[in-house]
Amino acid sequence: MAGHSKWANIQHRKGRQDEKRGKVWTRIIREITVAARQGGGDVGVNPRLRLAIAGAKAANMPADRIKYNIDKASGTLEGISYEEIRYEGYGIGGAAIIVDTMTDNRVRTVAEVRHAFNKYGGNLGTEGSVAFQFKHCGQFLFAPGTPEDKLMEVALEAGADDVITHDDGSAEVLCAAPDFEAVKLALEAAGLTPEIAEVTMRAENNIPLAGEDAERMQKLLDVIEDLDDVQAVFHNAEMDS
Repeated sequence: MAGHSKWANIQHRKGRQDEKRGKVWTRIIREITVAARQGGGDVGVNPRLRLAIAGAKAANMPADRIKYNIDKASGTLEGISYEEIRYEGYGIGGAAIIVDTMTDNRVRTVAEVRHAFNKYGGNLGTEGSVAFQFKHCGQFLFAPGTPEDKLMEVALEAGADDVITHDDGSAEVLCAAPDFEAVKLALEAAGLTPEIAEVTMRAENNIPLAGEDAERMQKLLDVIEDLDDVQAVFHNAEMDS
């Protein structure tokens, strides 16, 4: 059971994501590139590419640009080769942070990530130092007032692992990462629309931060997220919004 501020944190997170829309296309293009290069350009057999394309459409990326990046990545056109690198570290109050990057220059990326951690009160750790505190899974977050019985019935029948109702009335559906698409389609077909739906690294336990500590943590996260090579940032801090 999560704390009373769960929904406020979700809304705060959505708001900050909306502020960063300028970088969304760049990150989506990189994800399409890596997905197509690793699994091929056929969306019928490449679930990672299907998710990337869904994200591109949600961000209003034109179909011809999506196709161009798939073709480029799958070898039809020549393009840059990206490498996926994950960094782990600690933020304010010992909060755990995972930083997923895609880069064509490993030396540049690690230098930028380390600088951000060091300058803003964090500490870059070693591989595996915090990842054990997170679970790779599909996550759907619903607003307070979503019919709990219907949500539970549809989600579990579709293959979800758990449905959690929080103190503030918001609800959370969790599933194995490979089951994300099936659960998402079932929820949408039943008229259940999540505020956030993603495959993520979900923190097993949260660290509450308030006041100055919350502000410092948010600043650190903002700086890391604004780095050009960063694709996603996950953390276990629960901050006052």
